[in-house]
Amino acid sequence: MKLVWSPETASKAYIDTVKSCENFKESSVAELLSAMAAGWNAKLIVEAWSCGGPIPTSIGLAVAARHTCARHVCVVPDERSRLAYVKGMYESGISATEVIVREAEEAMAELVGVDFLVVDCKRKDFGRVLRFAKFSNKGAVLVCKNACQRSCGSSNISGLRWNVVLERGLRVVRSVFLPVGQGLDMAHVGSNVRGENLKKSPTRSRWIKHIDQRSGEEHLFRG
Repeated sequence: MKLVWSPETASKAYIDTVKSCENFKESSVAELLSAMAAGWNAKLIVEAWSCGGPIPTSIGLAVAARHTCARHVCVVPDERSRLAYVKGMYESGISATEVIVREAEEAMAELVGVDFLVVDCKRKDFGRVLRFAKFSNKGAVLVCKNACQRSCGSSNISGLRWNVVLERGLRVVRSVFLPVGQGLDMAHVGSNVRGENLKKSPTRSRWIKHIDQRSGEEHLFRG
């Protein structure tokens, strides 16, 4: 099996997201990701949200989930984040999104068969979310938003090296960086992924490498 693109579903999700996010100034990321998740007919949409972050992307993913009859799950690290997320979604008229409060490794262990994953690079554990994700055997689309900034904007970072961040054995079919919003690093993981079967060590750490597209410098972070 592999991901199959549906332009009609993508278009419907895009239009509905535009309507749902009309009160937000910055909604381009939400509209793009909503269309992508719906177009790829995602069935398990997971987002790792950063407390204090904008809510439009979450709205877009919820819209996409409605169009594909998908499970939409938000992973947050603590109760404070959960309350902020639920409040933001409720004020936007959306209250059905499932929220999991766990550390990255524990949260992703509960979510088997992820085929659309959105991670906020502002999260300190964003690398661990990616590494411990258990992807669908038909392939998956991975998105890191706010790729040009990290730790409250202290550095401009982009150019994620997926082969360093992801578990060994995963096949990255293609990847791209888009200058949308604060930057989107995106990758398509192929249908021969082994994420559901790999045993992941809870104590194993790995260096995450990014490349600053402006200066060409490499930046290392321990995940």
